[in-house]
Amino acid sequence: MASIHLAQDPYNIIITGVGGQGNVMASRILANMLVKRGYYVTIGETFGASQRGGSVMSHLRVSARSSWSPQIPKGRVDMVIALEPTEGVRVLKNYGNPQVKILTNTRAIHPVGVIAGELDYPSMEKIKNWVQELTSSAWFIDATDEAVKLGNPILGNIIMLGALSGVGVLPLDREDFKEVILGSIPQDKLDINLKAYDIGRQIIKQ
Repeated sequence: MASIHLAQDPYNIIITGVGGQGNVMASRILANMLVKRGYYVTIGETFGASQRGGSVMSHLRVSARSSWSPQIPKGRVDMVIALEPTEGVRVLKNYGNPQVKILTNTRAIHPVGVIAGELDYPSMEKIKNWVQELTSSAWFIDATDEAVKLGNPILGNIIMLGALSGVGVLPLDREDFKEVILGSIPQDKLDINLKAYDIGRQIIKQ
């Protein structure tokens, strides 16, 4: 049975990033953790481009009562998890509202236009200002930097899930994470994934 009262029902989450950041894996792990707690979860995914570096967005709708359509209506997201900071701003502009919360990774991934010198990428200071104007609560997490210290930048997605568990808006249990992640990775990768999850949680708790 569901074990925590949701602030909204359905509780709408968007995980956003670019190809190659583990966006889809993060959404599946989060959904499976919540299903283990007795919730109905529907996932909808959109891919801006199929190759590495294109925008990827996963919609998760969590309910204690019933299944919902997979697409979150504009202006109705409750929590944004941004694996790439400008992708987070893009989601906030389209789906945000005055009550929305966001967890955002601070490491930029520059699109081709920026690399080619055709476009400018905003400073982190500008991004932080925009995010704070568009949200009720915002957490900025050096997830990629921490993941690199662990030896694999893609672990940033797991650090972000750990951070979400630390915020306390959803019943995310470490044992559930352990059980779910073992369905997706070899046994010898378990410890490093648990470490990444714990780092994210600790960042929020501090």
